[in-house]
Parts: sequence; C-alpha cells; structure tokens
Amino acid sequence: MKAAVLVFPGSNCDRDLGVAFEQAGFDVSMVWHKDTELPSGIDIVGVPGGFSYGDYLRCGAIAANSPITQSLKTHADRGGYVIGICNGFQILTETGMLPGALLQNAGLKYICKTVGLKVETSQSSFTEGYNAGDTLEIPIAHHEGNYFADDEVISRLQGEDRVAFTYTDNPNGAKADIAGVLSENRRVLGMMPHPERAADIGHGGTDGTALFRALQGALTPA
Repeated sequence: MKAAVLVFPGSNCDRDLGVAFEQAGFDVSMVWHKDTELPSGIDIVGVPGGFSYGDYLRCGAIAANSPITQSLKTHADRGGYVIGICNGFQILTETGMLPGALLQNAGLKYICKTVGLKVETSQSSFTEGYNAGDTLEIPIAHHEGNYFADDEVISRLQGEDRVAFTYTDNPNGAKADIAGVLSENRRVLGMMPHPERAADIGHGGTDGTALFRALQGALTPA
C-alpha cells in the first residue's frame, strides 16, 4: 500500500505522520507543496499538522490554494482516501472537502496536552480498529481547534454517523465536542488530535496505532 504525505512550508508533523504510516506497512512518499501531481498508485494522502505558510491569512487558507492541493482534491473526488490531522484538518475544511471550520480555541490559548477521545463510530476504514464507545488517550497541540458548523450541519453529521471522534472533556469549545469528522463517502477524515504522536510506546502511548493498522488492512487488496 502506498501513502503520500504532503509537506508545506511550516509543516512540522510530516515526518511523524510518515513514520506512523511506515510502521503500519505503507510505502511512503513525501510530496512537496509545489508539486502539481501526486505519485502514481497512491492509496491514501496524509495532510499533516503544523503551521502551513505560518498560518498567515487564516489557518490552512493558503495551503488550500497551493499547487499540490488540486491533485489532492482530484484524488479524493476519485474515491481516494485522505486523512488531515490538526492543520491538515483545517486545510480540508478550507478546501471544502469537509464541512465546518476550525476557530480559535475558546480559551484563546494554545493547548498542548493529551486528551480523552471517544470513538463515535467504527464504521469507517479509519476507525474500524476500534469499537464505538472506546476511549483513547491522544495528544492535541493547537490554537485553532474549536470545530464549528451550523446546527443543520451538526445534525446531518450526527445523523449520518459521520462524527468520528468527540472529546470526553472538551478542551477548546468545539461544537458538540467534535474532534473529527468524515466525508459523505467516509473516505476523508479530518481530526484535530494527533494519532501519529500516539503510535510508538516511546512517545508514551499507542492508542493511535490501531487507526493506521486499520487503514493498511482496509486498503490491502483481498
């Protein structure tokens, strides 16, 4: 299985994400933001955390218009898998690939700590390694992680079982405690917490490992 990890000026979790994919059995390519095409045969694209373009203008807004992003959209439109983590989630909302927006944390401060994360659905290739209702310990590190959408969108996400994760103790004011959402075809996931930082016992926990292993299993041809 082949994974691509996008790299923007200011990305700082790209290597972490690449290593998490590799440990789960993926062949990983790092793709620079000025490239216009993804490598051939890519099964999943990872959009990493960090501060793409220094978070100038608005988090993820400039990256959403970078050369590689059109190829990312095409990949998703063809049914390809995408995971956007932290700044990657912000980019996916800026492109319209996922609904909603990420606003400044309610407390107006940057938050970096491990939080409780509840698995809301196991009905996706990203979450099938867990059971709905499982509680994970996953790090967060963000200043704009406050998920917002209007009531109609929130109701639709909940009704269509597209809320992937919620916080057990909301750290940032996110509406409905939402920490991660899925696209309509369930092949695009955006989440603020960092599973790639919980995929090695040396980092203090491995609750994120099942996400990457589930993806590898789901994408491997029978």
